[in-house]
This record gives sequence, structure tokens and C-alpha cells, in this order.
Amino acid sequence: MSLKKVHDDQPDSFEFSDENLKKAEEILSRYPKENKKSAVMPFLYLAQKQNNNWIPLSAMKYIANLLSMPYISVYEVATFYTMYNLAPVGKHFIQVCTTTPCLIRGADKIVKLCKEKISSSENELSKKGSCSWMEVECLGACVNGPMIQVNDDYYEDLDEKNTVKILDSLINDKPLKPGSYRGRKNTAPEKKQQVNGENHA
Repeated sequence: MSLKKVHDDQPDSFEFSDENLKKAEEILSRYPKENKKSAVMPFLYLAQKQNNNWIPLSAMKYIANLLSMPYISVYEVATFYTMYNLAPVGKHFIQVCTTTPCLIRGADKIVKLCKEKISSSENELSKKGSCSWMEVECLGACVNGPMIQVNDDYYEDLDEKNTVKILDSLINDKPLKPGSYRGRKNTAPEKKQQVNGENHA
């Protein structure tokens, strides 16, 4: 089943944890009381983070009640934006950028590895149910492509060898450290070499 469809196995109820209730109150303080429904997007994000990377229908109903807005309005927002998952994606949700800059540097090989190690199709949970993957458009790290996003973390400057290690670490629930796998900081040029007494990138 595609993860983009509403999942069949829905929990009966949902409510924010004490920690997220405090965060919700802080979010609400940013808006006039008559416009509190404007907090729907950050509330959905809180729900997704709390519920292992996906938003059940009961969470949407809970949010609708908190914000005094129709449930269908919350549902419309959750189904419109691709950053909200309406079915389980696993503890480690892998997004592979396949936009042109990443693709010409080998993103297709990363997709192939995801098919081999995670699941044969995107939007499908792994055998252990701990991971899933999908292709996405630009993730804003073009200089450091190819790259993947795992939950909130970026793994950049990848090749087949280190991608295998990263995917294995996620499957085994021992994630490797995110960042550049060529050792560069942010989008800085790679290490310079001395050529005829001058520095060259």
C-alpha cells in the first residue's frame, strides 16, 4: 500500500504528550486568539514527530478540537502538503533527492540501493517495518549532491560505498552521523591542493 494513502490501522485516540502540550501552548501564544487555527501546520508537525513520523486521523481530530476548527479543514491541510505522512513510514524515513544536480552525480545509484536494501518500491515499509524510502524533488543541498534526508538529518556527498553503510546503520537502528561524507563543512569547497606553490580548489 502506498504510504501516501490514509493508513488502515488507525489508533483509536491521540493526544499530545505533556512536553508537546507545552510546545503547543507556546506556538499558540504567537497568534491572536481569533486566529488560533493558523497553528494547524506546526500542530500537525508536532503530532507527526510524536507519532513515529506519521499522522493518524485521531490526531487530526484532536488538533481540530484544540484549534476549534472543522476536522475536514485539518484533513485538507494534512493531505495537501507532502511533508505530512498519513501512514507509517518507519522510524527512519529516507528521502532521496533525484533532481538534476543530484541525479547527474549518482542519485540513481542511491535509489537502486534503497530498492535492494529497504524495499523494492518507494513508499513501502522494510521487512522489519523500521524504514521506508521515496524519491523527492530538490532538498536544497545541490552543491553537496547526491544526498538523502533521513527524518530531519541530511547525509551529503554520497557514493555507493558510504550509502550502503548508512542504509545498513538505519536498518539496524544505529544511525551513522549525518553531514558531508567527503568531510567538507556546509557547502565549502573541497580540500585545496598545492599546485606550483599556489592554492587551488
